[in-house]
Amino acid sequence: MNVLLIASSARGHAIAEALHRSGSRPKIFSVSPNRNPGLLALSEEHIMMDIMDFDAVLAFAKRIAPEFAFIGPDDPIGAGLADVLNAAGIPCIAPKKNLARIESSKGFTRELLRTHGIDASPKYHIFTSALLKEIKTYIEDELQGQYVVKYDALKGGKGVKVSGEHLSSVDEGVAYALECIAECGRVVLEEKLIGVEFSLISFVSGTRVADCPAIQDHKRAYAGDTGPNTGGMGTYSDANHSLPFLSQADLGRAKEINRAVATALKQECGEDYKGMLYGGFIAVRDGVRVIEYNARFGDPEALNILPILQSDFVDVCRAVISGELADDGVQFQSKATVCKYITPLGYPENKDQRGEAVSFPAIPANARLYYGDIEAANDGSLLLGGSRAAGIVGIGSTISEAEHIANTVCAQVSGPVRFREDIGTAELVNHRITTLKQLRD
Repeated sequence: MNVLLIASSARGHAIAEALHRSGSRPKIFSVSPNRNPGLLALSEEHIMMDIMDFDAVLAFAKRIAPEFAFIGPDDPIGAGLADVLNAAGIPCIAPKKNLARIESSKGFTRELLRTHGIDASPKYHIFTSALLKEIKTYIEDELQGQYVVKYDALKGGKGVKVSGEHLSSVDEGVAYALECIAECGRVVLEEKLIGVEFSLISFVSGTRVADCPAIQDHKRAYAGDTGPNTGGMGTYSDANHSLPFLSQADLGRAKEINRAVATALKQECGEDYKGMLYGGFIAVRDGVRVIEYNARFGDPEALNILPILQSDFVDVCRAVISGELADDGVQFQSKATVCKYITPLGYPENKDQRGEAVSFPAIPANARLYYGDIEAANDGSLLLGGSRAAGIVGIGSTISEAEHIANTVCAQVSGPVRFREDIGTAELVNHRITTLKQLRD
């Protein structure tokens, strides 16, 4: 069997590895914007291509006649690549464009939850006109100056700005809101929530949902959660598939919300959502709220999830496509994972290390290496891009053990690179536990 994989990062390498492990022994035909060494090693054929050139992707797909396609990144999903491939008779692990609005439009998501009675949103308002006075009044009076401004379209993970982090005054918030309206036609203003964030990603086929382990991501560039936001510097998951700071009720509520959203999407859009539904949640003083939804595997989250997947990945994909997905049909090892991203020294502010060589040590059996923005040169050397170069995952019985494994491997990488040593450490995990406990006491 042939499988088409659309990739753009280390997430794509992790998906390819999971497909490669399948007992079906699929031939992987991959498309990505760079010569990803992980995809090159695992693919029957790898093509460097603009993944937003749907005509070229479709021509390649028709030539290889895959049983299904797995679309990894958000941009082609949001722009409707699944529609194009499905119309050609190629089913996809990715929702169609109408359903993918759960990620591509923050306003759609908030209104979907409201319309279908899913009580998990903060206070919010959608503005479609550049009403400076009204926007300022809403931030000051309704949100008490504690606000979030959300660009209402895909913007490479850079469209959300938070007061006290990216915006230092009400006037800055108003200015960014007006900028969003000028660019994409509307903006979502929300109450700033205080709590501890986590992710819950589920396989979804219509109203059938199977959950992955809960994960915590770390967006900030530097240790201690300082510096600018990034695509994600690392993540961790626990052996019980929950997280140390979450109660059973917290995780149960997140699972309940994902199921309610899958049902709401079917009712709202009139067709089945098929793919990954990624809930970004925050545990707050009185429960769990939705920060946002994504229509794909997270990156780095996929790097935690897929190495410990016990079920046959191809079988799971087939169940998603056929509508035969079962709640208990996706099984994971009872292992903890810690992922740390290797990045260029200047990431994310500058690209000065682009094109410089990097080398990796031998990877032990209890670790994984997934290549991201890195280029395989003709002479076999590996050259840095401008973004996250590789995700290194430690797998252990505890978070502490997995962190030690990941950190040991990361420390052996040679080149002008860095990583966050604190991700997954007891100090950082305990800080999350303490933060939520203090909120709820």
